Amino acid sequence: MKKSYLYFIVDDDPDDQELFIEALNGLDESCQCITAFNGLEALQKLKTGMPVLPDFIFLDLNMPLMNGRQFLTEIKKIEAIQHIPVIIYSTTSETKDVVDTIEMGAVFFLQKPNRFEDLSKALAGILSRNW
Repeated sequence: MKKSYLYFIVDDDPDDQELFIEALNGLDESCQCITAFNGLEALQKLKTGMPVLPDFIFLDLNMPLMNGRQFLTEIKKIEAIQHIPVIIYSTTSETKDVVDTIEMGAVFFLQKPNRFEDLSKALAGILSRNW
């Protein structure tokens, strides 16, 4: 029986969240997605409000209240959740952002594609890896 994955999408743009969920559902109809609009909300959910931890976290960098870098820094301090693979999902393509977030513990950096088909292909490649 195939495992059903739980994905946590942390992005302040509801349209990006919806697009991402649609792409994930296209790859795995049995997946479940939860969302947060900033790092602070996501951190609170991880610490207190989730009966099951997510299998993957997809994280935008530029958000209000607590940005992606701050969130990544915080979860890497918490033993119970520091093992969850974090994939950065951002519009930025600055080499420094890529290098910095990977050094901080993210497992992959995905620049937000312009086309839905490109997003689906990128996600298929990322999720086929053995994290």
